[in-house]
Amino acid sequence: MKTLRLVIALLLVGYLLTGIHQIRPEERAVVKRFGRVVARPGPGLWVGLPWGMDRVERVPIAQVQRVTVGVQLEEQQGTLTVPAGLLLTGDENLVNARVHVDFAVAEGDASLDDYVLHRSEVDGLIAREAEASLTEWASGRPIDMLLLTGSGDLPRWLVPRLQRRIEDYHLGVRIQNVSVALLTPPDDVRRDFERVNQAEALNRSRVSKARQEESQRRRESESFAYRLAQEAKAYAETSRAIATAEADAFRNRVDQYHRMKRDHPDIQALIWWDEMSRTFQDMKGRGRIDLLDHYIGPDGLDITRIVPIGKRR
Repeated sequence: MKTLRLVIALLLVGYLLTGIHQIRPEERAVVKRFGRVVARPGPGLWVGLPWGMDRVERVPIAQVQRVTVGVQLEEQQGTLTVPAGLLLTGDENLVNARVHVDFAVAEGDASLDDYVLHRSEVDGLIAREAEASLTEWASGRPIDMLLLTGSGDLPRWLVPRLQRRIEDYHLGVRIQNVSVALLTPPDDVRRDFERVNQAEALNRSRVSKARQEESQRRRESESFAYRLAQEAKAYAETSRAIATAEADAFRNRVDQYHRMKRDHPDIQALIWWDEMSRTFQDMKGRGRIDLLDHYIGPDGLDITRIVPIGKRR
């Protein structure tokens, strides 16, 4: 009898202990009591009613979950093959596509409740809406654009689009990232597309190189033009300064001549003969003229003794 009582007591204690739960640091919990949410405890120890009265749903709020959508790789006899599952592009071509959709539980108590309510449906609904979005995205673009820029354009387009599409389901999750794992043409035309891509890559490289050379030559031309402009500006300023100084000197000399003329009326003639004397001396030094004073004799100028200037040189 005592043994039965002990067993019953142990069972009762064990049953009561089912109301104690440990919530880990990266988790939150939703506690339902007879189907109604009564608490949303955070990390730590939660003590509630035993099993059957309380139901504790742990939610990994810090965990990023992933759903893969599109063509899946399968291993067959040691080789990877791509099964059928293509998208139709806007120019009526086919393309293989596979993306990874990363999501996490959104912030807030309402999002926590929604996630717990639809937990089993989250992956399937996200995958379905992502496939529909992929079809929409591919059908509105030609295959060349998809293959050349799709890996970068698709994540930026799909994240907000997919988030809007799942809002009506109240899943309580937030789309964090989309990564493109596969975006290729079908196998029978892949080589042709690869050759086209290589040619376009080479063309883009040449265009980029030409633009770099154009930019470099433009900078060199602008530098040369700036240097010429600075030299012209300096030459103009120097010439202007010299001309101004010469004009000032000339005006000063004119003023000086006018002042001297008042005291010496014949000063201009004297200055003229002084200048002409220096001019004649300079011309004589260069053999352009010859003074005739030493050809003057008692009877006057003896022109028969004059030797032409050109023959003296």
